[in-house]
Amino acid sequence: MTNLFSIFFWLDLVDIATVGVLLWLAIRFVRRTRGRRALIGLTLLGGVYLLARALDLQLTASLFQGFFAVLVLVIVVVFQEDLRRLFEQLGSLRRGGSRERRGVDVADVIVRAVARLAATRVGALIVLPHREPIESHVEGGIPLDGRISEPLLLSIFDPSSPGHDGAVILRGAQLERFAVHLPLSVNRAALGAGGTRHAAALGLSERCDATCIVVSEERGTVSVARDGAIRVLARPQDLALDLLAARGARESEERPSWWRDRAGVDGVLAAAGALALWLVFVPGSALTEVTVPAAVKVTNLPDDLEIESVEPTEVQVTLRGLRRDLVLSDPDQVSVRVDGFLARMGRRTFAISEDSVRRPDPLDVVAVHPDRVKVSLRPAAGAAGAGS
Repeated sequence: MTNLFSIFFWLDLVDIATVGVLLWLAIRFVRRTRGRRALIGLTLLGGVYLLARALDLQLTASLFQGFFAVLVLVIVVVFQEDLRRLFEQLGSLRRGGSRERRGVDVADVIVRAVARLAATRVGALIVLPHREPIESHVEGGIPLDGRISEPLLLSIFDPSSPGHDGAVILRGAQLERFAVHLPLSVNRAALGAGGTRHAAALGLSERCDATCIVVSEERGTVSVARDGAIRVLARPQDLALDLLAARGARESEERPSWWRDRAGVDGVLAAAGALALWLVFVPGSALTEVTVPAAVKVTNLPDDLEIESVEPTEVQVTLRGLRRDLVLSDPDQVSVRVDGFLARMGRRTFAISEDSVRRPDPLDVVAVHPDRVKVSLRPAAGAAGAGS
């Protein structure tokens, strides 16, 4: 029997897959943005709107439709920084994996230089970019493109150096720029007693996945800002362990598992959401016709007769209904029942009416071909024996 899923055309699959990917990106965005609670609330309102559409609550659906039209503009304004970061991530999904791997010697150079700067209480700010681009978040700077070394870092942050107040950008073993200005964070609670360098480090880590290392000239402490958080290390030498742990975690990200970081769960949610949207909106809510084969069953025969043959044994039934109802229906529920009660009067040809077709409730019968069946009968075995 042909499955009703035959109406689930390839274009529908492409449509649902496209929406699913967009929903997956939206879910990932909601998880990472600072305003995720507000967005989760908006998602719940969106669910209420979809339910209103599915139940044909026209007034409720109309009110929500106008509300969401205005809400789109509000979201763009309020979350413009998060949206920009999302689009930057899309443009850098496969960038910088191999070129950003840092050898042990590079980490050692950074650790030694930071330890000496902290011991002499010389302020410093070092940026280690990862996958996401930082160009749109930083300003100024002097190009250098030199190989990293301890003397080079110490000379750049020397108080007598013109560029000592800015940040240096290290990509791999290359020192790209120095005297760079970073965006300042406004999260005073996270900054605590930190100064301008700490605010700059935290500000950049809030906008991208870069790691920022800060040396405080007032206290001689070393802090690390990453993923929108900043923490003070117990001692400068702990920086080696921090960089090693961060490197291991990010190399693991480059070989992602389906379920790591809830990406798989988000994928399932996105697929379910895309299917729900398809079921509610066009073409899920469009009227569609589909023709399926249905087996013919003869019922209510007299006890003294039995079936010898039925021609045809299967007919083609054309059904009409909402596409979502057709997709969700079980094709095995479609059959034709012929009432053989009049066979005792000699009838052998039976018409198939709409009432003869058993099908799921939401579906209507449009046509049956052929619309008649011929039944050949013979005396039942018991009846024949009794007569002889």
